[in-house]
Amino acid sequence: SNLNNVETYANVPPILLRGADWYGGMGTAHSKGTKVFSLVGKIKNTGLVEVPMGISLRDIVFTIGGGVLKKKKFKAVQTGGPSGGCIPEQFMDLPVDYQKLTEVGSIMGSGGMIVMDENTCMVDVARYFVEFLKEESCGQCNPCREGLEQMHDILSRICAGEGRLEDIPLLEELGIMMQRFSLCGLGTSAPNPVLTTILYFRNEYESHIRDHKCPAGVCKALYHYEIDKDTCTGCQACSRKCPQEAISGDKKKPHTIHQEKCIKCGICYDACKFDAVTIR
Repeated sequence: SNLNNVETYANVPPILLRGADWYGGMGTAHSKGTKVFSLVGKIKNTGLVEVPMGISLRDIVFTIGGGVLKKKKFKAVQTGGPSGGCIPEQFMDLPVDYQKLTEVGSIMGSGGMIVMDENTCMVDVARYFVEFLKEESCGQCNPCREGLEQMHDILSRICAGEGRLEDIPLLEELGIMMQRFSLCGLGTSAPNPVLTTILYFRNEYESHIRDHKCPAGVCKALYHYEIDKDTCTGCQACSRKCPQEAISGDKKKPHTIHQEKCIKCGICYDACKFDAVTIR
């Protein structure tokens, strides 16, 4: 059988019509022609974009994509689909071709391109993609099957505030093992989201583990809800709705959240009309 990407078939007619020299005139020495990307995420202009190989990530994200939504700070872009790597701002001038993306730990893959802003948790991003890849693994070889399972367990623990500093080198060791010994491309590329987020955003892993804080404010298990005594009016909206009865206080008096009972559901935060419930 002959199985090819739809994009490959779409390139055949114009090459036959205009010739190989025309197609080879676009792109770089090692990556000829154009590439279609699905540009999505925290970006103003989303959609399918066709660009010549060798164009910079900056041109794709900021010129074609219009930049990050709501003028927030750019954090990373993931290329290649779920098994692609997360590329930080320092590589925004990188020419986009097969070789250069591989050099920074990512892949061209299926042409996915997800833009992430300052409110994106890179640990949670790694957990999310590993969870998807774990379900996609055929399970034939141990490195991929067991590696993804262990990675997911470790990342889930870190996002839940139960991580250990030794988890970071363990994740790196698992990733390298999978790259070396997995039997197919899925297994060898699956560690990319984990390895690149550790390489470029190690401080976020350490913050989750050592400080029990999610810098992006995404991991709810690491939320710490408090009531500002100066702002609280004692309306009791939060205490009435708390499913754990973790909030106490007299009417028209400042209330208190009892941390040992709090399940971090966020109901009190949503119920307060005076912004007295804060998250740190």
